[in-house]
Amino acid sequence: METSELIKKVRKIEIKTRGLSDQIFSGQYHTAFKGKGMAFSEVREYQYGDDIRSIDWNVTARFNHPYIKIFDEERELTVMLLIDISGSNEFGTQKQLKRELITEVAAVLSFSAIRNNDKVGVIFFSTKVEKFIPPKKGTFHILRIIRELINIKPENNGTDITEALKFFTNAIKKRSISFIISDFIGKDFEEALKIANRKHDVIALKINDLREKEIPDVGLMRVKDAETGKTHWIDTSSKVLREMYKKYKMDESEKLKNIFIKSGVDSVELDTGEDFIKPLKKLFKKREAR
Repeated sequence: METSELIKKVRKIEIKTRGLSDQIFSGQYHTAFKGKGMAFSEVREYQYGDDIRSIDWNVTARFNHPYIKIFDEERELTVMLLIDISGSNEFGTQKQLKRELITEVAAVLSFSAIRNNDKVGVIFFSTKVEKFIPPKKGTFHILRIIRELINIKPENNGTDITEALKFFTNAIKKRSISFIISDFIGKDFEEALKIANRKHDVIALKINDLREKEIPDVGLMRVKDAETGKTHWIDTSSKVLREMYKKYKMDESEKLKNIFIKSGVDSVELDTGEDFIKPLKKLFKKREAR
């Protein structure tokens, strides 16, 4: 992609997603994702009703008068985005491709994070970790992430979620808020997900497209698996085939939800043909209520 075209795309996404973040997510983000704990701020004289467990006995002894420690919430977090860039995300039949939706969601989360003075890092993955951007603060850093989201080309088209989770668990030592943004076309990642969520706070954002859930009746159609490259002819005029496919996808979706529940991971589904604001707000509010 030409540099001038890339800059225009980055700017367009920045304007759209920064606005969404500023107007909608900043306050909810702050309360939905808690800091690492309480950090010491200052001492003040003891007042009636204060918790005696907060008394600073060293200062009290020095001034012969009770003083207590004041603590503030330690807000700074590390936010990690685990972003699926496999071949299946180059698909979309509604408003946008799945990859374009992923880019917007990742940008909104990133701007929400830096607005709250948090660090943001990214792991791009396919069947392997394609690129790792260590956590940092600042607008310049977020714009770099958006550039990579737009321009990165994976070396592999397949998906290995386990590989990404293992790398994440080993690379990020401190507890973080982590969003896995993927269509979750992958297998046998439940154990790695459980391990990652024990160390970090993991949230799964599943990216969908309507035509992955049900097939329209358009007669004989050739389809291609974007991850393996294999092609097949299917007769979509067959009602039995369409119903079997729909049931299969519903069963797969239910299995995935159960994996998230068993792993203790919050999850939400985002569709290429629908506004992603409402389901994200619902997720944030659910976390606020805890």
